[in-house]
Amino acid sequence: MLVSKLARQLMAPVAAIALALGGAFPTAWADNDEIVLGGSIPMTGPFAFAGLQFDRGLRDYVEWINRQGGIEGRTLRYVGEDTGYQQDQSVAVFRRITSRENVNFYFGDSTAFQQTINRELDRRDILMTGASFASELNDPERYPLQFLLGPDYSEQVGILLSYIAEESPGARVAFIHSDTEFGRDPIAPGRSKAEELGLTVAATIVTPPGAADISSAALELRRARPDYAIFHGYVLAPIPDFIQRARQMGMNTRFMGTYYTMDQGIINEMGEAADGFMGVMPYRYYYDETGPAPIMDAIRELHGDYQTTTYTQGWLTGVLITEIARETLRAGKPFTGSNLRETLDSLSDIDTGGIFGQPVNFRGNSIPLGRIYRADVSQGQMVPVSDWIELE
Repeated sequence: MLVSKLARQLMAPVAAIALALGGAFPTAWADNDEIVLGGSIPMTGPFAFAGLQFDRGLRDYVEWINRQGGIEGRTLRYVGEDTGYQQDQSVAVFRRITSRENVNFYFGDSTAFQQTINRELDRRDILMTGASFASELNDPERYPLQFLLGPDYSEQVGILLSYIAEESPGARVAFIHSDTEFGRDPIAPGRSKAEELGLTVAATIVTPPGAADISSAALELRRARPDYAIFHGYVLAPIPDFIQRARQMGMNTRFMGTYYTMDQGIINEMGEAADGFMGVMPYRYYYDETGPAPIMDAIRELHGDYQTTTYTQGWLTGVLITEIARETLRAGKPFTGSNLRETLDSLSDIDTGGIFGQPVNFRGNSIPLGRIYRADVSQGQMVPVSDWIELE
């Protein structure tokens, strides 16, 4: 609900009384000159390596867009708190922030949190995005007030398979995934997509997450002798060990990964094993100057050294909510969750300022677009080896 400046002034004494009594002041009376982005952000815990960068990217974007005059003259404000990457803490942060702020958009830290909080979004009129690319969330019927910041995990694997089918028709492919919900996510759709593209699934190998001993799994891979092997459900371990063992066994398998395996920092940690490693990335890398990209230029102007892909993801969050908010304001619609979603569905050929290499379109809740990059250890960079691949 939007209220006039006079109404807010008249309500100020009521607010003071409510706060003095320890009650939560209704968010409906928040400043309507602001657009508020809340966030459950994992700045400590096992996902802090990404969460800290989400937070920096979001803060830098908010400062940058406000220097440009905000969104149709309105200030964008970001309110984020640490969750430790714990679901109950993520929910507590959400409820704390939304009880005291008139939140319009929200950033979630995990699939589990985004699933859990889904029912509250409609009640609180909030449109959510976040760190997850879970295929389950790419369902507008079940998750009407959520959207993803790129292709879901099944689409990421589909983009990899499309590249393989183009480069090596009829190739043999292996899937290697962790025995987790995250790891299993794209495997069944990936097998179907491989069959559709005329590829052979030579093996599906499952390991515990971060498995220390992959001896039997490596032997299984050797027996399968795939042309390509796609990892999913890991960040780093046991990927380098798999690659090193395959090379020791004289295999020519080319190894690939999905988004959370593909940051430059992760590749650097892999050392020599990373040379030739390929994967799908929805965004341009910090150093990728293969086309016009004013938002990437702004990031490079702000930071003279490499910024992670999760930092860029923070900026993309800001770019997309700016576009949604701007068009909703121009249409003269209140900032309800359903109106924001209606605006999102109406957008086409969205210009992300070069974060994606071409204008983007939502298909359901996702943006099924990405590019294949290959690690070149001699250059110390991820080098593009494909054009931008968009799934229909």
